[in-house]
Amino acid sequence: MAVQLNHTIVPARDKTTSATFLTEILGLSAPVPFGHFLTVRLDNDVTLDFIDTDDEIRSQHLAFLVSEAEFDEIFGRIRERQIPYWADPRAQHPGEINHHDGGRGVYFPDPAGHFLEIITRPYGSGGG
Repeated sequence: MAVQLNHTIVPARDKTTSATFLTEILGLSAPVPFGHFLTVRLDNDVTLDFIDTDDEIRSQHLAFLVSEAEFDEIFGRIRERQIPYWADPRAQHPGEINHHDGGRGVYFPDPAGHFLEIITRPYGSGGG
């Protein structure tokens, strides 16, 4: 059996706000309740299970591999909503995207303070 990621828990101040934000930005199906979680199913059947918490939220980094066409759509929604974005994980290049490995990538925050990223080429896959 190949080892595959099945799900991960994503803490949020408001799981509905955070899960809905992610599905709307990425163009995914609406979140679905599962117990005390609100799950977002990705195209590879991995779920991000959002949970409400009053504890301190330690920012997580979630990176999504998307096609060139999907990048255009998602990036369009980021700009339409005037969400700040950066070309780098340290947020030193605001309003820019990167072109690592011959693709495109961009970082942006979610409502809970997590740092999201979309990329069109996996890191280390080659290119400029």
